[in-house]
Amino acid sequence: MSSKRVLEVLLCVIVVVACLSVKSEAQLQVGFYDSRCADAESIVKQEVSKAFNDDKGFAAALLRMHFHDCFIRGCDGSVLIDSTSDNVAEKDSPANNPSLRGFDIIDNAKTRLESLCAGVVSCADILAFAARDSIVITGGIGYKVPAGRGDGSISLASDTANLAPPTFNLEQLTAVFAAKGFTQEEMIILSGSHTIGRSHCTAFSNRLYNFSLTTPQDPSLDPVYATALKKLCPPGNDPALVVPMDPSSPATLDAGGYYGAILKSRGLFTSDQTLNSTVDSANIVKQNNAYPQQWKSKFATAMVKMGKLDVITGAARDVRLNCRVVN
Repeated sequence: MSSKRVLEVLLCVIVVVACLSVKSEAQLQVGFYDSRCADAESIVKQEVSKAFNDDKGFAAALLRMHFHDCFIRGCDGSVLIDSTSDNVAEKDSPANNPSLRGFDIIDNAKTRLESLCAGVVSCADILAFAARDSIVITGGIGYKVPAGRGDGSISLASDTANLAPPTFNLEQLTAVFAAKGFTQEEMIILSGSHTIGRSHCTAFSNRLYNFSLTTPQDPSLDPVYATALKKLCPPGNDPALVVPMDPSSPATLDAGGYYGAILKSRGLFTSDQTLNSTVDSANIVKQNNAYPQQWKSKFATAMVKMGKLDVITGAARDVRLNCRVVN
């Protein structure tokens, strides 16, 4: 082989290796902070535990925040950004305000991490860790979180129109999740997050009063449960009133509490009860209810998948020094 040909081959090898290296660096990695900020995950866990001890509802709040972050512009921490005089951010959209809470927990973790490893741990990763820790602390299965997400710099309230509201039916929910690469089964599995936390009465009051001209309440809602909800949520749509999503175990991630309720026509939202509306979807609900440990495992797998939605990695990765403000 001529020296010229040898040089060409070597150059090709170098280019291929370089491309593989870039691809490797651009991917999320389990243990991303092991050598960069070894205490990152433990500090986040400590803050989640502290908040949970004060208010068990914060676990569901952090989990929901991660959902709402990832489904808008990907998992980039944009849901944490504050509004400004010339921009209404995601957190202040009707889909998130006043229902989203727990921002201070992320702030506390970020403050500690900045003092320890300045400019290293992204807000997006903190939120992903916090969601995982919230699942574990409420009885779910733990999982390793691939990290290395960058923080976004754009947060628009108008983007939250793409979030699925509690009034969506099965077809609409399936389409929203399919657009993000999820199957209908994965959508139903992730919907199980509603087994913890609370809801404002305004999110489902349409099912209790004036459902239609001829029907006072949603016929798919168990009458006994509807009566109990009406006592907790009287007419008037008081935005301050809240009820547990799963009355039997509001702070425990359990399949029976959520899927069992759906099978009894006690799904709180239209988007919950609709999971039982077709033969195929109902079979998934029944399976999740019958095999709770299997559901927890599938839920953990689906969470890892969701945490990879449209992430910013590699050379494009940026770390906000304050989760509420763009650098």
